[in-house]
Amino acid sequence: MIYVHVPFCGSFCIYCDFYSEIARSAGVRDRYVNDICAEATRRQEEIRRSSAVRTLYFGGGTPSVLPLSSLERIVRAVDAGPLDEFTVEVNPEDIVQGGLDYVRGLLDLGVNRVSMGVQSLDEGMLRWMKRRHDAAGARRAFRLLRQAGVENLSVDVIFGISQLTDEVLERTVSELLDWGPEHVSAYQLTIEPKSALGQLYARGAYVPASDGQCSAQYGLLCERLAAAGFRHYEISNWARPGREAIHNSAYWSRAAYVGLGPGAHSFDGQGRRSWNSQTLSGWTAESETLDDAAQRTERIMLGLRTDRGVGRVELPAGAVERLLGSGALTELPGGFIRIPEDHWFVSDAIIADLV
Repeated sequence: MIYVHVPFCGSFCIYCDFYSEIARSAGVRDRYVNDICAEATRRQEEIRRSSAVRTLYFGGGTPSVLPLSSLERIVRAVDAGPLDEFTVEVNPEDIVQGGLDYVRGLLDLGVNRVSMGVQSLDEGMLRWMKRRHDAAGARRAFRLLRQAGVENLSVDVIFGISQLTDEVLERTVSELLDWGPEHVSAYQLTIEPKSALGQLYARGAYVPASDGQCSAQYGLLCERLAAAGFRHYEISNWARPGREAIHNSAYWSRAAYVGLGPGAHSFDGQGRRSWNSQTLSGWTAESETLDDAAQRTERIMLGLRTDRGVGRVELPAGAVERLLGSGALTELPGGFIRIPEDHWFVSDAIIADLV
């Protein structure tokens, strides 16, 4: 299980604080590719040890700003062998610009799953988010991906923006469902202090959406996606049965993974975590080892994000009985406990009660 962080974007979205730089020169990108290929070569033993889950994921940033030749060099250096899932995150404008040849090139590299950041199909919302694409570009990109032969497509949408009405969100969700993606990820807007939105908030220029508005919009998503036949398998993720993300699901089960590139994190599956510094060249790594209590807390927090839940033996008996009685938890066959979907919006409070 391998994650590759591509720290380049064409521009910065208003809400984002993931490590990324504006992709200005080919020379800067080439140095990054050289460094990440060297890291992949240096960490081949770790890569082999993490192969219980055979996935490769290019995230960012915006991986689709890289030319196919750069992506090919990285794939060869990673040398992960046969993969069950190979995901690349893309933005619509890059797919439109690259066209069918670019998408077919991704497939030739072994990509079998594409995750596209749509976020909204409302022009005003897209401009406010400072997205580079418009709604027409998102539509065109989805058609190109399908035409090229991408059979496993995920789309992202954002909710919980104060000026986003339920009606506008409903129109976006309805159209996305008409497209027929295999997977939908929906994220509530968060205000990250280092983002442009965080700066607006600090100046009093942005007022967050109320909990009531966010809850209603999350409920809208749950209802519409369930009616369309999607399985709500994790708090923010829905999939047609059999199309659940293998890579992300492995994160939630605490499988071992190797993160390559600046800002990427790694986990050995036993309790040791490491992370790379956020610099375009010459990044270094730091690490920590989680004690038993921290690992138990992590198992609970990650497991309760999913519809499979967590083993009852992990949880304090008294709190479990109380929360079962209130409907905040439900019991599954085999001794597992989960948070029911109608309580997922308040899952943070429930998890805090348990850990």
